[in-house]
Amino acid sequence: MKATIERATLLKSLGHVQSVVERRNTIPILSNVLIEASENGAIRLTATDLDLQIVETIAGDVEIAGAATVSAHTLFEIARKLPDGSQVQLNAADGRMAVHAGRARFSLGTLPRDDFPMIAEGELPTSFELPAASLVQIIDKTRFAISTEETRYYLNGIFLHVTDDGDPMLKAAATDGHRLARVTLPRPAGAEGMPDVIVPRKCVAELRKLLDESGDNAIQIDLSASKIRFTFDNAVLTSKLIDGTFPDYSRVIPTANDKLLKIDPKSLSEGVDRVATIATEKTRAVKVALEKDKVTLSVTSPENGTAAEEVPGSYGSDGFEIGFNARYLLDILGEIEGDTVELHLADASAPTLIRENDKSAALYVLMPMRV
Repeated sequence: MKATIERATLLKSLGHVQSVVERRNTIPILSNVLIEASENGAIRLTATDLDLQIVETIAGDVEIAGAATVSAHTLFEIARKLPDGSQVQLNAADGRMAVHAGRARFSLGTLPRDDFPMIAEGELPTSFELPAASLVQIIDKTRFAISTEETRYYLNGIFLHVTDDGDPMLKAAATDGHRLARVTLPRPAGAEGMPDVIVPRKCVAELRKLLDESGDNAIQIDLSASKIRFTFDNAVLTSKLIDGTFPDYSRVIPTANDKLLKIDPKSLSEGVDRVATIATEKTRAVKVALEKDKVTLSVTSPENGTAAEEVPGSYGSDGFEIGFNARYLLDILGEIEGDTVELHLADASAPTLIRENDKSAALYVLMPMRV
């Protein structure tokens, strides 16, 4: 194989594929990227960790068609350090790959392309399109609530499912047991009858990177009960799905919380952030004391002292106090885009419903803490 690729093109593509590759591998070939150059000038780069696979196609000048696998991280680092605007020549033969650019010369070991594993997709019967902006919304408004606890592996991703009660909807949810985030969108054509799926955290992260560069295009999504594939203009991301049952999260969304606080999310967020300065790992809780049109935030830390701040808000119910994990509350407030956020409260021990208004696509539930 012999091909020449512009450095910026190669670097951008390698940036996508090398982040799929795990740093530590017991199977050496999984550290490699498969580079396939065809006579029409298309060069395909493929990387996988056996659960997630990315294939990206870029244009180059192909002299000799062929394929080779080479260390993804090493090639990425070489491309990153080469001068801007340089042409990178890749020449693979006899178990080595020569990389030339300007006066720089590298010789890297390769492994046979026949040993490179590909994820067999099988049948992906459900097929629909979503605008890139909708996928970004789904990911950004739910990703922070994905659990990182490996023992509850079925919470380590975003749950996608469709519902037919009333208007047909596509719903995305994530929870770690302390907070829940859910986004609801009109069901896209082709998604009817779709199986409930859990998209793993790593796939979500790689998908979000690709979405940054996809503009306003629609993304093709194909899935079965065990795999999902996202097709972009020049990249295809395929992932295994989490094999588990996501809990019935609708049971924890409160419907009878009768105390309503309306407040500016920015001033609440800044107030929480300030009083939480003295919080320690043990005292992550911020106390929210509610009175008529007055909110007092306070933190008490045995090691560091106390902090309090008043924030104006609209509240007309009986006064009471409730505690929240400051970090979790800040995560949710960071996703509110409008000038007002609604907190629907019941009492100090019941989950709180947080949303922009009753028409917003995103909804959050936050469990209280003892303070």
